[in-house]
Amino acid sequence: MKTNSLLLMAAIFAGGIITSCNGSTASKGIETANLDTTVSPKEDFYQYACGGWMSNNPIKPEYSRYGTFEVLGDNNREQLRELILGLNPEAEEGTNEQKVAGLYHMGMDSVRLNNEGAQPLSEDLAVIASTPREKIIELIATMPGVDAFFNTGVGADLKNSSINTMYLAQGGLGLGNRDYYTENNERNTKVLEAYQTYLTTIAGLIGYSEEEAKRFSDNVLAIERELAKDHLTRTEQRDIARLYNPTTVGELIAKYPTIDLKSYFSAQKVDVDTIVVENPRYYATVAKFISDKDIQALRDYITASYVSTACSYLSDEFIDAEFQLNKAISGVEELQPRWKRALSVPNGMLGEVVGQLYVEKYFPETSKERMIKLVDNLKEALGQHIENLTWMSDATKAKALEKLATFHVKIGYPDTWRDYSGLTIDTEKSYWQNIQAAILFNMEYNNNDYGKPVDRERWQMSPQTVNAYYDPTTNEICFPAGILQAPFFDPSKDDACNYGAIGVVIGHEMTHGFDDQGRQFDKDGNFVDWWTEADAEAFNALANKLVEQFDEIVVAGDTHANGQLTLGENIADQGGLRVAHTAYVNSLGGAEAPDIDGFTADQRFYLSYANLWAANIRESEILKRTSDDPHSLGRWRVNATLRNIQPFFDAFDINEGDAMFRPEAERVIIW
Repeated sequence: MKTNSLLLMAAIFAGGIITSCNGSTASKGIETANLDTTVSPKEDFYQYACGGWMSNNPIKPEYSRYGTFEVLGDNNREQLRELILGLNPEAEEGTNEQKVAGLYHMGMDSVRLNNEGAQPLSEDLAVIASTPREKIIELIATMPGVDAFFNTGVGADLKNSSINTMYLAQGGLGLGNRDYYTENNERNTKVLEAYQTYLTTIAGLIGYSEEEAKRFSDNVLAIERELAKDHLTRTEQRDIARLYNPTTVGELIAKYPTIDLKSYFSAQKVDVDTIVVENPRYYATVAKFISDKDIQALRDYITASYVSTACSYLSDEFIDAEFQLNKAISGVEELQPRWKRALSVPNGMLGEVVGQLYVEKYFPETSKERMIKLVDNLKEALGQHIENLTWMSDATKAKALEKLATFHVKIGYPDTWRDYSGLTIDTEKSYWQNIQAAILFNMEYNNNDYGKPVDRERWQMSPQTVNAYYDPTTNEICFPAGILQAPFFDPSKDDACNYGAIGVVIGHEMTHGFDDQGRQFDKDGNFVDWWTEADAEAFNALANKLVEQFDEIVVAGDTHANGQLTLGENIADQGGLRVAHTAYVNSLGGAEAPDIDGFTADQRFYLSYANLWAANIRESEILKRTSDDPHSLGRWRVNATLRNIQPFFDAFDINEGDAMFRPEAERVIIW
């Protein structure tokens, strides 16, 4: 019953805070300890810029990747931990303080969790075990924790962005990515073996015999393998037109009677008449399974989904089973400490409650004011770039500038905080039962939006989130308070460094409004073609060249990067760099910026950008991200992107014959 709207927003996973936008106001430049001066910037700029940091910050056992973003994330968690430990777990029932503290302390109570074992699951498991075929859809709709076959969720209608509609999306794969099931290679074989071990383990933990556990894992894998065949690939899911298939619930039931969505939504107490189907071909397989598959196999499949959701909130045996699977997928060597895992629950499920505490202590109003000014500078610079494009007609430029002018900017925190009064956290009940209550609460919150006007002031990330996003349906860019802090901004650093860091983050999110997906939405957030045919062809030709550049990259062994999957983020990286550099030059007002520690302003700008992506990463995580992450790996967000940018070549005197050089005829400049 997991809810999930059509996800189109693009995030950067980057950070920083703002500085003065009126020229250089400080004296400190780059951190020279981050450099690896044994390598020339002309040969491998990423290694030169980040090698020192990587040497001084070896990967921690609990991480599959450890970089500057993880450092910021750890700092953020320490801040949140201090806030939550300051709350009174005995606070008055029903208060936000009681809810946050209650959830956190239940997650920390390992003695109780280990004593309970699988007991919190017993009633639901009995329900699943006795559910008849005709009630499968209602079970999926109403049992918190079941994520079987498909997902539903409410979001803005892509072609009428002022109104919310319901979406039906493919789902139901325990490993998430179809490629694990459909691509036969050594890595996927190992992951599937680990998944089968995991399934057998959790079956034993809920009381199955060895024979029953084998049946259980065999049934689950067989069903998921079949479902995966009809899943869209990660790359196919980037084709927005392919995902937008509106129909009525009645028409869908007529086509697939066993997928009784009328009963499904009735059980969720929401009256749905129209729905947008993400992947129509997929539901023929789902319908056939529900009507023909052995009922025990269906129950095993649903049980696996349910227990997998619950694992993180149960005893150490369940948590270890889940960790061993994650270890096989990402290479992580050590489980995160309990406090981090416990913290993530109220931080996610009561995000704006925790966020309100966070901004009161860590986000001064002056930061928001400065950020607004910096965003204005970046908007002006992007406007200059649009006006100066040689491949775009004046008619399309006018539309693009109109869209840019109507960007809705969100900074720090929402003006109105979400009301959580309808959620009860009862510490007399099990941890898992309280998690289920929160799942139901958030599902009802989402479903309640169906058919209503889109609330353009609502935030899609909590204020303490270390990230940023652009949403094409609301034409908004959002920079939560969590990303606007050290170590990505140092008040003593000069403007060149800050424009190279947070300035690029801002430019990146703005450019998402004009990447291969964002460009298909108009200023009002509607999925509509506002381009001339010739301009669209010119854009696609440039985008295809960028795809080819990244397809050539070998990330590990014989595995290449996926330029089509990462196209939107690669366009945004390049646009963010170019626009932020223009904004920085504009901020100088014609003055010449001084050298600091022997580095020019432009050198500091590009080094600061590279340092955003400093990280050590395990090979398993490299392969995982290459398969399912729309972001390129950090090394290539630096080296591959910068090889298209002339001011970068000028800054480091990179010329023909240098490894970082790319001939002008082969470069791609879009925005």
